[in-house]
Amino acid sequence: MGKATGFMEIKRKTVSERKPLERMKDWKEYAGSFSDASAKEQGARCMDCSIPFCHIGMEIEGATSGCPVYNLIPEWNDLVYKGRWKEALDRLLKTNNFPEFTGRVCPAPCEGSCTVAIHDPAVTIKNIEQKIIDKGFEKGWMEPRIPDRLTGKKIAVIGSGPAGLAAADQLNQAGHKVTIYERADRAGGLLTYGIPNMKLDKGVVERRIQLLRQEGIEFILNTEVGKDISAEEIKTSFDAVILCTGAQKHRDLPLEGREGKGVRFAMDYLTRSTEKLLDNQIHLEDELNAEGKDVIVIGGGDTGADCIATAIRQGAKSIVQLGKHPQLPMKRADTNQWPAYPQVFSLEYAHKEAKEKFGKDIREYSIQTKKFVTDEKGNLKELHTIQMEKKQDENGVFYFEEIPGTEKIWPAQLVLIAIGFEGAEEPVLHAFGVKTMRNRVLAAYGKFLTTEDNVFAAGDARRGQSLIVWAINEGREVAYQVDEYLMGSTSLPTVANM
Repeated sequence: MGKATGFMEIKRKTVSERKPLERMKDWKEYAGSFSDASAKEQGARCMDCSIPFCHIGMEIEGATSGCPVYNLIPEWNDLVYKGRWKEALDRLLKTNNFPEFTGRVCPAPCEGSCTVAIHDPAVTIKNIEQKIIDKGFEKGWMEPRIPDRLTGKKIAVIGSGPAGLAAADQLNQAGHKVTIYERADRAGGLLTYGIPNMKLDKGVVERRIQLLRQEGIEFILNTEVGKDISAEEIKTSFDAVILCTGAQKHRDLPLEGREGKGVRFAMDYLTRSTEKLLDNQIHLEDELNAEGKDVIVIGGGDTGADCIATAIRQGAKSIVQLGKHPQLPMKRADTNQWPAYPQVFSLEYAHKEAKEKFGKDIREYSIQTKKFVTDEKGNLKELHTIQMEKKQDENGVFYFEEIPGTEKIWPAQLVLIAIGFEGAEEPVLHAFGVKTMRNRVLAAYGKFLTTEDNVFAAGDARRGQSLIVWAINEGREVAYQVDEYLMGSTSLPTVANM
């Protein structure tokens, strides 16, 4: 694949990024795109490795390794290298419904398991993927695909995140009438309100939504199932229902002072900030405005980084990010061997911006929050922490132990809790009568059928908080099962017949 000796002759290159001090002044995407020449050159680095681990799509050591939608990466890398862009787009769309999303915000587990990455920097898969789909839109190749036959079957999808959109896209192409119900005022789920504009421009999301509408999918917005429309009405009006409501039940920190004004969930903060960006008439409550405040983000993941970038643009006085775990190593540890996802230190876009603005890395490691402290009016004024040491017992189990004498008080008027999600929100699930386990819909992977007839579940609502590529995987797989369930057979692709 690619140039036979490309991986030895050509160095890895990624897309250019706008300078941190420049981009933090606006909300535009911080990363650029490859030129045709750069994409071809980087595609040439894809080696003829015989077994392409880049698309194995499995979990190793608790993290995703390879591409869960099983992108045909070596094939479209080779086609890009040869300048056959339309064919590269056709191969990319064979497995991935929305490469314009994954090409921007996926953590690229495919690159972690790239065979070149055993000894050298991986092939720049993610950036090439984005270039292919963006070129497809630029060239006018992304035209509406109108199904050539209709089955007369009607399917309701609850939730318009990546799982719901992927399921709807597949089932629409199979000839079914698909209606998506979304409680927000815009479609896209976390693609719209959970990921800041500087990572994923909302025009990119809306472009895809409009294309899906043109292809026949109906979107009913501002409609919460169980409140604005009953689950029973949906069940009686449709031949099948797919629950793709996501995992939006926040994991909390029930500590002293938690009720103080200024202690908020990260996703609420990101959602309201994006709503304000998209509609300047919306009032952003002072409690969720970082301007002039000492901001502390609790949680070291992507959501926490997005909070940092958002707070910088709002004009925060200071920002600190607290993480429970020690700093990751600069290189793979002996216990983190390829093709597992590389658990190594990195500077995300937000951390680069914060370092430029505040003159240092704002992350604090191995630290535990003890309590929140408010003033006499209930407004947050400080946060108390203590350092932790990660230890291992005789059975090899890791645990954390407080280090006496390392207590510290941090000034804070806004604390954002970004420590993940416990699972799906329960009201809509109860409305449909489906059984749950550990805040997830009980539905086996590969079948996706819940404990209720004609009701299926996919994405984070079923598997728990995960990656966009897993949501697309489940959306495609549940579509296969629903089509077969309704029609007795299906021509839709699945893992077994791709």
